Amino acid sequence: MTTARTPGHGPLSGVRVVELAGIGPGPFAAMLLADLGADVVRVDRPGSPGLGIDPAYDVTNRNKRSVIVDLKSPDGREQALDLAARADVLVEAYRPGVAERLGVGPEPCLARNPRLVYGRMTGWGQDGPLSRRAGHDIAYIAPTGALGMIGRPGEAPPAPANLLGDYAGGSLYLVVGVLAALHHARATGTGQVVDAAIVDGTAHLTTMIHGMLAAGGWQDRRGGNLLDGGCPYYGTYETADGGYMAVGALEPQFYAEFLGLLGVGDRGDARKDVTRWDELREQIAARFKTRTRDEWTAVFDGSDACVAPVLSLREAPHHPHLAARGTFTDHGGITQPAPAPRFSATPTSVRTGPARPGAGTADVARDWDVPGLLPSSRNPQ
Repeated sequence: MTTARTPGHGPLSGVRVVELAGIGPGPFAAMLLADLGADVVRVDRPGSPGLGIDPAYDVTNRNKRSVIVDLKSPDGREQALDLAARADVLVEAYRPGVAERLGVGPEPCLARNPRLVYGRMTGWGQDGPLSRRAGHDIAYIAPTGALGMIGRPGEAPPAPANLLGDYAGGSLYLVVGVLAALHHARATGTGQVVDAAIVDGTAHLTTMIHGMLAAGGWQDRRGGNLLDGGCPYYGTYETADGGYMAVGALEPQFYAEFLGLLGVGDRGDARKDVTRWDELREQIAARFKTRTRDEWTAVFDGSDACVAPVLSLREAPHHPHLAARGTFTDHGGITQPAPAPRFSATPTSVRTGPARPGAGTADVARDWDVPGLLPSSRNPQ
């Protein structure tokens, strides 16, 4: 086994990650590790891409390399174990029991590499009555109470894309767990299994709200609280051109500046008077309807009123602040969010575009010293 490390960029340079290909939170978590500089090898299965889109546009596979391995074959299983033996981290997002049936579960992987951090990403978790049931983001966040907090009273909760469950409650918690376990493995020489479940992570995101609920500062219903749209100075309002402005003027000084620039008169005493919130909301809504989104953006520009325009995905990269910070970047003709967060000593970047399935086989076989990945090694003439 070689001890050479694959060169890279970012604070995780030198860390090797095996990603057993899946969809949703698993690839995003592995992308984040790759953005941070890890050498991520995605083990793709033979056949079509998981998302059903051209792999050239799947930017969650940026900064990675790909090999194609048939995990259902004995040779494929051995190739995956060879990779795990040389890795620091392995990430898989199968239903519980699938990796074990394929022969690449924690037991054989840790037997080959006792320092390995084995990260498992699921919706329901590795155990519990629903653990082996199918699901997607919205079904996972529904039982946690998080989905029920969103939306207007008397209306169905809206689907918050797949950001809240898959990525916030799933991917980010997997990455936190993997990095914590990696720290432990480097300190002790002992790897472990990280069980990251979307239901756990999403529930954890509501920690502050549960504290407020226990203290009597939060009502267990939609649209009746400070941060869920119930408050007239924390929400969104339509403008004359059908656009929207977002308002978050919570503190007294910001609230006063907001009212002054909006031009609704002296309504300072309505800030804490819940009985006047409906009246205040109507007045604010009426004022916002008198000008376009761009006009209101100009009015609040440079202020501390905590007001911002609601932009679309295509508009966002052109926002002056985001453009100045380089929050979005262009790589290979695709506009995409730049890696985050930022580091003073170990800067990150989009180094490569989406990994094409199997395109990195020769390089990975050489760099990781796994010659069995090469067809000539598997089928000697």
